[in-house]
Amino acid sequence: MRVANAPCSWGVLELLPSASWTPCAQVMREMAASGYAGTELGEWGFLPTDAARSAEILVTHSLALVGAFVPVALADPASHARGAARAVEIARLLAEVGGPDAVVVLSDDNGRVPERTRHAGRISPAQSLTPRAWDVFADGAQTIARAVCDEVGARTVFHPHCAGYVETPDEIDALMSRTDPSMLGLCLDTGHLTYGGGDPLAILHRYGSRVWHVHFKDCDPLVAERARREGADYSTAVGSGVFCELGRGSVDFPGIVAALAARAYDGWIVVEQDILPGQGSAARSAERNREYLRALGV
Repeated sequence: MRVANAPCSWGVLELLPSASWTPCAQVMREMAASGYAGTELGEWGFLPTDAARSAEILVTHSLALVGAFVPVALADPASHARGAARAVEIARLLAEVGGPDAVVVLSDDNGRVPERTRHAGRISPAQSLTPRAWDVFADGAQTIARAVCDEVGARTVFHPHCAGYVETPDEIDALMSRTDPSMLGLCLDTGHLTYGGGDPLAILHRYGSRVWHVHFKDCDPLVAERARREGADYSTAVGSGVFCELGRGSVDFPGIVAALAARAYDGWIVVEQDILPGQGSAARSAERNREYLRALGV
């Protein structure tokens, strides 16, 4: 198992204007200095979209490019062709810079549906898609994964994410049951699964053969409970620190590491801790998160 980090841990988030993002050179330098071996692409344009320039930056810091987050509004069939073209474009950059093992991390276009954003962390079955709508959603995910495979030869994993249409365990089941396990894998994101009401270890046991990419994110149970009690939306919960440093929340990382090892998982573990302005030093948090994983033997 190899350990990477992601630009979101330095505040490079879709929730924030690009002018507020930590500069790319600083993020890469601090990420490497904290002991990480790779990075995800981050928001489009954060790393140069020119392959040669991106490769030069990553080689300078001895970092591999391991994946890229691609949001698509999959519940809308009109978005599927556009989403496939976008995913293929990003996959080509990944393949040129990161090589054949870099993955497209497909997700819903999270935060675009007010009801889902407002109720993130406490989604009820009535707020989910209908069976017919799930068929449309899954067809879009499958179409994009196939395009990425056919045109670039890269793999696609789906990322369950709060404030999107795949958040709860039942919603993960709805998507996984409708898609080809050889074509679409699963990104096990421990923090989103926990805040969404799931058990990451149970999901890993259920879908272990489809877990091709892993995000390590913790979830503070007290912040999560307060957000649910007060009816906080997704952005407010993130701003309150619902995704805390590793080992300070409720995620069973020792159990997950053991389960991954038992499955001989040899992909990337990507640390993610969404950092907003005023939430402390991203570099120090990255260092503590890496030290925590070393203590677990990772």
